[in-house]
Amino acid sequence: MPSIAEQVASRRTFAIISHPDAGKTTLTEKLLLYTGSIQTAGSVKGKASARHAVSDWMDIEKERGISVTSSVLQFTYDGACVNILDTPGHQDFSEDTYRTLMAADAAVMVIDGAKGVEAQTIKLFKVCTLRHIPIFTFVNKLDHDTRDPFDLMEEIEDVLGIGTYPMTWPIGSGRNFKGVFDRNSRRVIAFEGDGHANATKKVGEIEAELGDPALDELIGEENHKNLMDDIELLDGADNEFDLDAVRHGRLTPVFFGSALTNFGVEPFLKDFLRLAPPPLSYTDTLSGEPVEPSRDEFSGFVFKIQANMDRRHRDRIAFVRICSGKFERGMDAYHVQGDRTIKLATGTAMMADDRATVDEAYAGDIVGLFDPGLFSIGDTICAPGMRVQYPPIPTFAPEHFARITQVDTLKRKQFVKGMEELAQEGAIQIFRELGTGLESVIVGAVGVLQFEVLEQRLRSEYHVEVSRTSLPYSIIRWIQNSPDELDVRTLKLTRETCRVEDMRGGRLLLFTSDWNLDWAIEHNPDLQLSEFGNVTF
Repeated sequence: MPSIAEQVASRRTFAIISHPDAGKTTLTEKLLLYTGSIQTAGSVKGKASARHAVSDWMDIEKERGISVTSSVLQFTYDGACVNILDTPGHQDFSEDTYRTLMAADAAVMVIDGAKGVEAQTIKLFKVCTLRHIPIFTFVNKLDHDTRDPFDLMEEIEDVLGIGTYPMTWPIGSGRNFKGVFDRNSRRVIAFEGDGHANATKKVGEIEAELGDPALDELIGEENHKNLMDDIELLDGADNEFDLDAVRHGRLTPVFFGSALTNFGVEPFLKDFLRLAPPPLSYTDTLSGEPVEPSRDEFSGFVFKIQANMDRRHRDRIAFVRICSGKFERGMDAYHVQGDRTIKLATGTAMMADDRATVDEAYAGDIVGLFDPGLFSIGDTICAPGMRVQYPPIPTFAPEHFARITQVDTLKRKQFVKGMEELAQEGAIQIFRELGTGLESVIVGAVGVLQFEVLEQRLRSEYHVEVSRTSLPYSIIRWIQNSPDELDVRTLKLTRETCRVEDMRGGRLLLFTSDWNLDWAIEHNPDLQLSEFGNVTF
């Protein structure tokens, strides 16, 4: 039986990030296909009868062909146990991606070969650099005409500020795309299409020196000549491969391919598993010391909560990143924030909305725990007698606000339950005007599309119809003064400023402009405001 240290060493946990439509979810599907986890890859877009991507399980994801919530997928390949965190690419759901990156030991950055580095890629990359985790780059869509690969690498270095080292190199692009050259093995991996949009046949992997006449026949004489020139230029460059720089997020290995047609996916997977780190340690805020993943005692933190993944049971799952030791089904654990001992009766492994019971799991794994409303995002759980607490996951200030009102007043109970549960997931933030009930609430969101998701989920999961009225607020501030120090009702505020409280009783002010914010500060000298709340979901 492998030891805990051996089990942990075999784990690889990474998040896939990208700008929308760069092919992130398609790459995830093909990784699952290669490893035998699924038998048929689902197209993210296509006919209504087509299979949908495994990682897209919500109705709105299937209808729109986008990912709006992070999915957790696990598979084994070549002796490694791999946990993939597939994240939303759309900027309106970036907060979910930020939280998910807290649970990843590495990131795979997918870039559209024709578009290069895009706005959302830059934002997500910055979050990765804050954690100093390794970043692997997959330049996608080589089956379409793309920009010059040298220009793409230069853009990655200039815009993102990270060094690049191409592990594979493309042979042509678009209709002339013939495969990739593996710089490590010095092999040409050539492909040809078999007439299907999302499948190809691998022609061969030949260990031939560049200049071998056999390559002229395999990839074409002109492609062979261009490849020789490119590789000579790359080999003569000053930047050598530095694994330490990769592990600390200073150098990104770059791979080229097409997720849709499988070009370059397998070489990427093999090299990623070889170069990516095993589970990293997390810092205990109580002692200030790192908690080693191979430590015997179990510990972890909640980074995501998802309600109603199983429509038959209306359940709620808390996703836990295991940071140390071993999880066992039925074990006792200490819930730090709740200051109580609980029994972890069931553990769940996820394949989007499909699930399987987990008897045991180790540091690096992601386990879904049934949550009766006990957990919040950022909570720490650990073995009884072990006292650790992992850093909180920050909440992001909403940028858009709307008033949500139930249409049918007889469904108040369902409305209140739906709003509270969806807010606890972290997808939205809800606020109540002081002195009012929950028949009407103010909802804050990072992106406008989150409102549409809220309405659809209330309709499909809670059978509640709502009306939405946009509000002019754009700035939110938490009041830091205690209720004993300051009575919010006595504050001098402009008529455009709104007094609200959040789900935990935190008191806030909503402003329509910087002018109104400055006015409030000027006319209330004792008022202390913060851009961040005291709670972490």
